[in-house]
Amino acid sequence: MHTIQTGYRGLGLLVMINLDRLLSIFAIAVALYLGAFLGSL
Repeated sequence: MHTIQTGYRGLGLLVMINLDRLLSIFAIAVALYLGAFLGSL
C-alpha cells in the first residue's frame, strides 16, 4: 500500500511538471501568434 501511495504521488508530480511545461509552451505560442497578428495590422 505504501509503495502504491508513493508511486501515485510521483506520478502526480510528473503530471504537474508536464502540465506546467505544456502551459508555458502554450503561453509562448499564443504570445507569438498575437505578436504576428499585431505586426500584420
